[in-house]
Amino acid sequence: MTDTTENYIILDPDFARKIAKHLLDINAVVLRPNEPFTWASGWNSPIYCDNRLTLRYPEIRKEISQGLIRIIEKHFSDVDVITGTATAGIPHAAWVAGSLNKPLAYVRAKAKSYGLGNQIEGGVDKGQSTLVIEDLISTGGSAVSVIEALQFIGAEVRGVLSIFTYGFEKATEKFNNLNIPVYCLTDYQTLIEVAVDEGRIEENDLDLLNAWRENPSEWPN
Repeated sequence: MTDTTENYIILDPDFARKIAKHLLDINAVVLRPNEPFTWASGWNSPIYCDNRLTLRYPEIRKEISQGLIRIIEKHFSDVDVITGTATAGIPHAAWVAGSLNKPLAYVRAKAKSYGLGNQIEGGVDKGQSTLVIEDLISTGGSAVSVIEALQFIGAEVRGVLSIFTYGFEKATEKFNNLNIPVYCLTDYQTLIEVAVDEGRIEENDLDLLNAWRENPSEWPN
């Protein structure tokens, strides 16, 4: 079964629920609809996601890698290079590239101000195809900057793979404009469903959570 939104694709809804549960269990995702977090962007948010915590749990990070590998084997088996986003996407990209025996690269947020001034580290050459591995997609800005850096040197970006997405319309528009497909292991809606099923949040919190998802920059007003 495949769940497709306007832009991101979840291949396995059951696996999506499993990953969502893992993220909740290790507090990689914390839900506080009545005590919002403040993001660096200034947005108020009922959710905070730090997928770097998955690095502490070998079995969880192995499942994440296997999920990403299944996507690649199904849709991108001939891709030349696996590229991680700096910094959180790098370890997942490394495990995937190692398992598939593919070259690895990563892209810095900006070029170094010293040495050779590289922004792209590792190896992606002009004409080679690559996939971008990201840990989290929110507004899509960081992944888009990586795509643009790769396209600037003449690489062919075939798609973006992410552990989790909020599914914001703002990100959807950016990826649609670039004509880049996005595959995610799990998403905001799945996470909320799992949280309700497990009693981590109350059903009467759903209105707050859904309202934030629809208009995060103005929430909770």
